[in-house]
Amino acid sequence: MVLFIRTALLAGRHRRAALLAALAGALGALALAPQALATYPGHNGLITFGANTGSGVQLYTVRPNGHELRQITHGPGEAVHPDWSPDGGRIVFEHDWDTDTQCATVDVVDPQGSNRVSLTSGVGGCEGQPSYSPDGSRIVYEHFDFSTFDDAVWGMNAEGSNQERIIDPWPNGLGFATDPNVSPDGNTLSFVGWDGSLIGPAPKFEPAQGLFTSGIDGSNMSELLPFSIDLAIKQDWAPDGSRIVVTTNANHFNPAESANIATIRPDGSDLHYLTHYEDPAVNAYVGSYSPDGKYIVFRLEDHGSYALYKMRADGSHLQEILGFSSFRPRFIDWGASARGDDADGD
Repeated sequence: MVLFIRTALLAGRHRRAALLAALAGALGALALAPQALATYPGHNGLITFGANTGSGVQLYTVRPNGHELRQITHGPGEAVHPDWSPDGGRIVFEHDWDTDTQCATVDVVDPQGSNRVSLTSGVGGCEGQPSYSPDGSRIVYEHFDFSTFDDAVWGMNAEGSNQERIIDPWPNGLGFATDPNVSPDGNTLSFVGWDGSLIGPAPKFEPAQGLFTSGIDGSNMSELLPFSIDLAIKQDWAPDGSRIVVTTNANHFNPAESANIATIRPDGSDLHYLTHYEDPAVNAYVGSYSPDGKYIVFRLEDHGSYALYKMRADGSHLQEILGFSSFRPRFIDWGASARGDDADGD
């Protein structure tokens, strides 16, 4: 999210407009662009995602065979960017409030939609894009401060205590570091970064987004993919830690080409494409790996219709989960089965 604007992190149209004007004065004119998750090993459980209900985005779950589609949040505000706990027992997500006193908070909820709790306050700023650490004890997230325009990656204990900054405003306080994910071994943090520049086809200019990693404490930062690759704000680690999956050309910096899904090694080598769409009206946007590492779930767009698909981790064997319609799954994450059995449905 571009300082939480692009994905409606600024809850309410008036609040979004006010902050956009303030940021434009401080950073130059900002344009809106399209979208924290890590999948850890386990048995395949439910898939969660956000979709517009007609009165805002809420969270849904569905079995990997497309059965038992269920809406699990109902407001107030919007629910976006969900991430499963490693045991499949909880979902952490960004709650975009529609009030004058709160912007966005990091909330948790049971897969059935019960026991919903806010872990952060959202007062004076926005907290969002959360994801769990591999052992479920910590949550990393993005924090934006209204008064200082400080946008950084933070971490906290899973119940909301011990909130602390991991990555300073980056770089030089002009861009953002968002969608933080912890590697399966717990040693590396991956995130999407923006340096404050806007590129792309006129008149729709978008933030230039790349992929970065650091130590779990924010040290030893490294660029894996440059800003010019036009990354979507959604990336995920393979459960064995061997690859990171991303979407390139997400905002169509190359307007004659599609958005496609690729993987890369954690050292930045071997960018390998899994989808090869060429029509700019047909695009693939990644969600996450399955907990067993065999599949990748994603949204497939075809001339204004949207479907939820899965494919093998090598890009083969595409299978439809939810068919093409105006229903648009976003912020997709595949969780482990809390029961310990395989819910894959194949």
